[in-house]
This record gives sequence, C-alpha cells and structure tokens, in this order.
Amino acid sequence: MHSLSRTPYHAGLLALALTLPACGRSKDVSAESSSSSRSPATASPGPVDSAGNPVFEEGNTPEVSLGGAASEQHLSLPGSTKKLAALAWETPVHKLPDKDSFILGYLRVGAIVAVSDKPVGQKDCPGGWFRVAPFGHVCVSPTNATLDLQHELVRAASRRPDVSNPLPYMYGIVRRPGPIYSRLPSLEEASASESSHEARMTEWLGLEDENGASFRTDLWLRWKDPTKSPDPTTLWETKANLDIPWFLDGRSPPGNLANLGKNKNDLVVGQMMRHQGFAFVDTAVRDGRRYGISTRLQSLPVDRVRPITGSRFHGYEIPKEVDFPFALVRARNAHAYTIEKGKRRKAKPLERRSAVQLVDKKVFHGGVLHYQTSDGFWVSDREVSRLDPARRMPAWGKNGERWIDINVTKQTLVAYDGTKPVFATLVSTGEAGLGDPDKSKSTKRGIFRIDRKHVTATMASAEVGEEFELNDIPFVQYFEGGYALHAAYWHDDFGVPRSHGCINLSPDDARRLFYWTEPKIPPDWHTVRRPLTGSVVFIHP
Repeated sequence: MHSLSRTPYHAGLLALALTLPACGRSKDVSAESSSSSRSPATASPGPVDSAGNPVFEEGNTPEVSLGGAASEQHLSLPGSTKKLAALAWETPVHKLPDKDSFILGYLRVGAIVAVSDKPVGQKDCPGGWFRVAPFGHVCVSPTNATLDLQHELVRAASRRPDVSNPLPYMYGIVRRPGPIYSRLPSLEEASASESSHEARMTEWLGLEDENGASFRTDLWLRWKDPTKSPDPTTLWETKANLDIPWFLDGRSPPGNLANLGKNKNDLVVGQMMRHQGFAFVDTAVRDGRRYGISTRLQSLPVDRVRPITGSRFHGYEIPKEVDFPFALVRARNAHAYTIEKGKRRKAKPLERRSAVQLVDKKVFHGGVLHYQTSDGFWVSDREVSRLDPARRMPAWGKNGERWIDINVTKQTLVAYDGTKPVFATLVSTGEAGLGDPDKSKSTKRGIFRIDRKHVTATMASAEVGEEFELNDIPFVQYFEGGYALHAAYWHDDFGVPRSHGCINLSPDDARRLFYWTEPKIPPDWHTVRRPLTGSVVFIHP
C-alpha cells in the first residue's frame, strides 16, 4: 500500500491508506482515519443527519440522472470568489477546522473548489483552515492544498474524472508485465530498460488480435483529435514525438503522487503486474512509442496494456422503459418458447440482458418454471430473472428513503425511491453464490447502509493465489467493511456471479446509481463519508 507523504498537519492521519481492500471481510481503512451544460450552485448551511453531519442536497438537476444524462456542476460560496486546489492524492475535508475532527470526504489532487474569502482558523495549520463548498474545512499547506491555482501540480493534474462517461478515465489491463516510468523515456532509455525492446515492438505491431497495436487504438485518443494522430506503425517507423505534455517534456512530473520517496527521480520506478488495471488521464508519443499517463502522472507503455472498452450494458428505468411484471434475460442463447400439447419449441432468440414484458401467468414444463410474455410466448426461469415489486414494503421505504434491493439468486438489483420502484438491472455478486461470506467469495447478506462513496478507488488483494490490483475502479459505494457496489471495467458477465464478494455493476449502472443514492457527493469532491444515514442496501437470497 502507498501512504501519503506527510507534514505535521498529516500526523494525525497515519492510518490513512490510499489502496482500499478487495471485496470481502476486510475493513476499509480509509473510513477510519461530458459534453454537458454547466449548472453553478450556491453552497449554504443546510440540513444535518442524526449524527449532526452535514448533508449535501443537490438542486433540481442531478449531476448524473438515473437515465444517464450528465450536468457539469460546480459550487460557490456566498460572499467569496476565492478558490482552493488539492495537492495531495487525498486531501481531507474535515467537519471542523481541526485535524482531529471527523473527515467528511476527500478531494483528489488537482480538484478546485470554492472556499471562504479568509481562513477560519489556524490550529495545527499555519497556512490556515478554509471553509469549502458546500461544507467542511481544508488546511492549506505545501503538501495538502493551495490557493495558487497556477501551482504546477494543479496544472499537471487538471484532468478531472469525466462523469459524463461510464468510464471516467481511459483504462487498460496489463497483458505483458514491464516497467513503470517516472517520465517519458527516450528510445535509448527504453531499450536499456526493456530487453529485446525493438523486436517486441515489431511483434506487437504485427499482431491483429486484441493484444495487437491495431486493437481499439481510438481508446488511447480520448480527448484528442484522432485525425491528427498517425497509426502506431507510422509513429514507430518515423520515431515521432507527439502530444507530450509540458510536465513530461524532458522532466519528471511535479509532486510525488506515487509516494516514491528517494527513488522518485529514477527512470524506472516500478513494475506492472500481469492483469493489473490502470487508469489514464492522457497519452503521449516519445520516439515513436505511445505511453499512457496514469492518474498518478507516471508513464506506462501502451503496447504492454490492453485498452478497455467496458461493458455498454445498462439497466432500465421503471416505468419509463419497462414495468412490472417483467424479466431480464440472464443467459446467453436464451429463447422465447411455445408450449403446446406438452411440447416446448423454440420460437425466437432473446437478446441477452434485454427486458421482456410478462403477464401474470406461469406454468411448469419439464420441472422448470416458465413465465408467459406479453406477446404470448414463454420464457424459462433458468434463462431469465422475473422481477416484481416488493411484496412487503420495509419501513425505510414507507419513510420515503431511497434504497436498493439485491437478489443474489436472481442476480438482480431494483432501486426504490420510497415505495416507488425506479430502476432495475443485472449484477454480479460473489462467485460463491449463497456460500458463507466468512469462508468463501460470496456476498454478505443483510440490511446495510451506504456510508462511503468514491468517484474512483483502487482495490487490491495480497492473498496468496488471489493477488490483484485494480486502480481507479469507478463509482465505489461501500456499505459494510470491504463490501461495496462498484463498476467492473474488466468483465461483461453481469447476471452471473463473478465477484470476490462485492456487487459488480456495469460502468453505466454504477455511475447512475452512484449519483442517485445517499450520501450525495458534492461536485468536485472525490469521496464523501456519512455513517449510519446513507441509502439502505438490502441483500437477500
């Protein structure tokens, strides 16, 4: 695990870690310590929860709706035009101007937020505590936050998570381990650091499958004009230099986001592991080779990484797109059937993960339950998951709370706004199904509340035989220890148990639900924390 470089201000946060646990029993240690219209808002003292912690209430237009529409939003503070920028990978927002007070959330490096015109205190913070929008306080210090919006680290980390997209960054999975560079290496430096470098580049350029240079090159050109970037072969043959950012032009990036200590100026500062996942804010070409620039501003050769598209699946709004009773198609090669005179015949194929409108009629055939569709066919319970409204409305629903119902057997999720169902989708729970969560990779069942939300977070496991590290997993919502709802950018098997215990969602479903549930995350924050009063997550067989 990496930890923050610390000033005296950070002395009270020694337990804070930047890598969160993998899904399962582990405790989340961090809890301890678009093309869209811009919608400015004004922050003012607002409601608090039962524990006295402030609650952010969004305006009439959410940052992301359940339908997937995004609205870029930033907050302001009345009477002040001053802004503050985060300098740490995680800049804490405290409830009070005191490092020992409750941490309401975090800003990620480069984030810019509205703050009070003057500091409101200086306790253990000579640079001053500033109130931030919409609530909380941040300490200005050389490694935590600055009022200088032209600070070179702020400018270098200016790429913010793009929440108008199901994947807020570019993503890739390591297919061939190799070096992580502190800066863009020259051809000579890369050849000295990687054996058979030029021969391997030639091999990669010739491959025509998903491991080759021609596979989805457009994914590395996000936020760029693709017409101005030659193909990988041309780049390599001409030894081109292209799109090199100022902070990597013959130098290492500012700051020390990877907490590298004395080795931060070494050319090679780490090694990529097979199947490790990375998020990238940009790419650049040095001496004909394209490098991904990670969220920590390190340089990784993209020829060793397979670009990730992420699943395009998303669920359905109720009743706008579908209404009860209906079924979601789980299985591949599922069909609608006719059943006549005791014989079942295939009538037509069903698109995987489509929604099928049902009527209130069902029969058993061959020992398997079948449901009748609105167009008179039958679907098998082994291929689809039938969804109906909650039989008994729980107290939190009657009280008007937003809550989530997850059925492990059916691999389904239904979101309720009070008593009204509003969204349904397929999920992937723990691969061990209904096993014991303390002894297997199954999802813990029970009634929980979301208490920590991260726009992105890194999850890792050091368990022997199960080692992995997936950086910047999008739209993470923790509800119990290390268990969370989150996007899975590495698979497209929603509707099938697959996870280590968390609730895997398609990236778009994760994004929509992240901005729908409580606690709401303020614009430009990266993390929000609110114990005990977040949305209920009800997980059952």
